[in-house]
Formats: sequence, C-alpha cells, structure tokens
Amino acid sequence: MKIVFYQPDIAANLAAMMRTAACLDLEIHIIEPCGFVFDIQKIKRVAMDYINFVKIIRHNSFEDFYQKEIIENKNRLVLLTTKSKLSYYDFKFQNNDILLLGRESAGVPENIANSCHHQITIPMKNDMRSLNVGVAASLVIGEAIRQINH
Repeated sequence: MKIVFYQPDIAANLAAMMRTAACLDLEIHIIEPCGFVFDIQKIKRVAMDYINFVKIIRHNSFEDFYQKEIIENKNRLVLLTTKSKLSYYDFKFQNNDILLLGRESAGVPENIANSCHHQITIPMKNDMRSLNVGVAASLVIGEAIRQINH
C-alpha cells in the first residue's frame, strides 16, 4: 500500500505521516506543489530519524503520478474524501491500493476525484467537517492493513 498527498498544505501533517509510513513500511508520494517550502530539515523535526526509513517519492504533477503509479504500475487509486457515501468500513482494500489524500484546505479538484477508482469516507457524527488528514489516513490505513493481512 502507498499513501499519496496531493499538494499538502501543512508540513507537520506530512512529516507525521512519514513517521507512520516508516513504522508500517508504506511509501509516501507527494504531488507538488506543496503549500509550504519543502525543506527536508524542517520536516525532519517532526518525522525525526524515522524519515530515514521511509521511501519518499515526489511528483511534479498529478498527471506524472497517475501515468507512473496508476497506468504503468497498475495500482488502484482510492480517494479519502468527505464527499463520498461509501464508508471505509464497507470498502474492500487490495494490496495494490494507493490512498490519495487531498489538501487540508481544499481536498482535490473534481477532475482528480473523478479519475480515482474509488472514493471512501470516514463516517463522522454531529455534522463535523473533517478529521486531521494524518489522523484520517491512519484510521483508513489501519483498516486496510487489517483486511489485507487477515
């Protein structure tokens, strides 16, 4: 399983997910541009030495990412979004899934959402808007790993 961040806005969220990815042996893909200056030393403050144990791949555009990771490598793209009705509890994860996370401020554009094989959501109570992107990713990754390794 791979995690891809579409134009992330908050360096600390990305860095925290790098630590999670290192611990769970997941690749991190970043679709640029980021909403911050990508300074590996600043990111390392949150990711700590875990950053040395995670494979980080940066892509210049969504099109570059999609061509290589989806078309050429035949992976399945799964968008985590608040706009879906399909709960991640009911979704059947596969080994070749790539979990796409949108920008903290705006998610992903509609054309990118439409290019995903599946769109899933985390059910929330009380009309809450969304969880922190790293927290949301961690919940979904946990369920995906449980299903795949079960």
